[in-house]
Amino acid sequence: MHTLAKFIYFKLLRWKLVGQFPNLNKCIVAVVPHTSWVDFFLGLLIRRVINKEINFIAKESLFKPPFGWYFRLMGGAPIDRSKSSNKVEAIAQIFKNRDVFRLGLAPEGTRKKVDKWKTGFYYMAKEANVPIVLVAFDYGKKTVKISEPLTVTNNKEEDFKIYKTFFKGVVGKVPNYT
Repeated sequence: MHTLAKFIYFKLLRWKLVGQFPNLNKCIVAVVPHTSWVDFFLGLLIRRVINKEINFIAKESLFKPPFGWYFRLMGGAPIDRSKSSNKVEAIAQIFKNRDVFRLGLAPEGTRKKVDKWKTGFYYMAKEANVPIVLVAFDYGKKTVKISEPLTVTNNKEEDFKIYKTFFKGVVGKVPNYT
């Protein structure tokens, strides 16, 4: 699958890859911008190109029969999304319970244009004591850009300035949502 994914990504689609996914077993993968359902399939393809399992979280009900096995096979982890649950602590517990867990998230929290990112990914990384790896899906340049691992500090505003700088100029699949 790795060779086929590389052929599709580099030769057929003619996309580029800038950076290398770090050799980490645990991290938060913050993917920006998320403007289209197509991003999910690009993400699946990139997972095979870089040959790393990138996990996702989804509501618990998806992991019940008849399709639960499929979501687990694809790297999913069930999460209680009720208002009474502490999602940050629950996700930190998943990191503690697994030897390998690389959680892919979209900080925008939606495919529409947002003025402000959600901060959950930041607090999840902090609580789980794992780095954040930034990944940009730049449809304008047909490039996926991967950052070095970034350690969460106690200065959220400065950390977010670094994150925003990494994504400056990146164009999503739907440009006016970027």
